[in-house]
Amino acid sequence: MELGIQGKRALVCASSKGLGLGCAEALAAEGVDLVMNARSPGPLEESAQNLRKTYGIQVVTVAADITSEDGRAQVLEAAGDVDILVTNAGGPPPGMWSDWDREDFIKALDANMLTPIALMKACLPKMIDKGWGRVVNITSQSVKAPIAVLGLSNSARAGLTGYVGGTSRQVAEFGVNINNLLPGIHATDRAVSLDQGVMKAQGISLEQAQAQRMAGIPAKRYGMAEEFGAMCAFLCSDKAGFIVGQNILLDGGGVNSTM
Repeated sequence: MELGIQGKRALVCASSKGLGLGCAEALAAEGVDLVMNARSPGPLEESAQNLRKTYGIQVVTVAADITSEDGRAQVLEAAGDVDILVTNAGGPPPGMWSDWDREDFIKALDANMLTPIALMKACLPKMIDKGWGRVVNITSQSVKAPIAVLGLSNSARAGLTGYVGGTSRQVAEFGVNINNLLPGIHATDRAVSLDQGVMKAQGISLEQAQAQRMAGIPAKRYGMAEEFGAMCAFLCSDKAGFIVGQNILLDGGGVNSTM
């Protein structure tokens, strides 16, 4: 399918690996020039160079912490006028309700709610002026089905979902579409980190922890970054102009819900 976005320019956050890289590669395959961001310059530039060689696109890299004010300023200055924004940031650590204090929630809100909001506020005006734009926020399946040990993430991402619900409907008339992608467990470093938490808590091997978590997914496997990226690219396409303010699950059927 021709997605109609060749020559567009996209800012993809936290895109040196994992789901962010999956999104960056899917956009690159459609001929979209990229501004890629991550905290570690080595892996970031390596991923960017692979995309340059494979797809012949322009890629600008910015090694900075997107969740910090200074980091966002660096990224936005380098990005300039973008047509597509993909927000992404690592999730806060798991734990119990009794583990978290106010500062833990502030950090989670800064990273997973206020950072994407700040990026949208910076990028939306130019998209509106052009009459075309796409924003995809990578959130979590926990928005629809809260995960007990991810209370910090549940809270911050639910707040972002509420913001997008209203904002997306305010900008849709200008040809700007905002949607959220809700990943379940994918084969990324984040999954390994959570698998290790299960391993330590239950005194089992990493393989056993993975098998236990896969057993709870109807697809009986973890998702792949390539699958996730393909959906992101579609939401960023001309074909997705009538999709507004949606929360789209990519979880292998893990959330048992009809709505």
